[in-house]
Amino acid sequence: MRTLAERHESQCPEPPGAGRAIVPEMETWDALRARRNVRTYEDRAIPDDDLDRILEAGRRTPSSMNQQAWDFVVVTDRDGLRELARTWRYAAHVGTSAATIVLVVPTSEDRDERDTLQYDIGQVTMSIMLAAADLGIGSGHASVGDQDLARSILGLPEDRECAIFIALGFPVGRRLEPMRHPNRRAFEEIVHRERW
Repeated sequence: MRTLAERHESQCPEPPGAGRAIVPEMETWDALRARRNVRTYEDRAIPDDDLDRILEAGRRTPSSMNQQAWDFVVVTDRDGLRELARTWRYAAHVGTSAATIVLVVPTSEDRDERDTLQYDIGQVTMSIMLAAADLGIGSGHASVGDQDLARSILGLPEDRECAIFIALGFPVGRRLEPMRHPNRRAFEEIVHRERW
């Protein structure tokens, strides 16, 4: 079996899984309209190439001053996923996911640096979720309440912390499809032109 780096390298310059989508001819607009938080997953693995493509989308995300101050820890082991789910009271779906990507950032007491990291991690999260939706893979994020437990489970160095978990898996029941009427505030209610 080839390593992740070997699989990735053999597929460059195109990102892993490029040009192939589980949902035929998914367009960016369709992926945006289809993406929703999914917390119940089928009991099946995500193919390695699809997982690599999702990770590549995260890697390519823009960041402030191109710092790319993140690392990704991918957990697919069932026992490891169950352990991660224990780090936050609303993370049960992590334990039943096919894979969870842990976004890891440097620890910092500097507010400006923390704000920048949080903004960048938000962009990474959406890149990962949209790439997953493009493949018909559901995603659901979770906070990390117990940093010490998470650090212990993942073997993180002391100067790193978990910013967020992104659980992934094929949705149980309703597959990802563009939604006509999402549960969102009305366009006219939130969009202001020129002034409030």
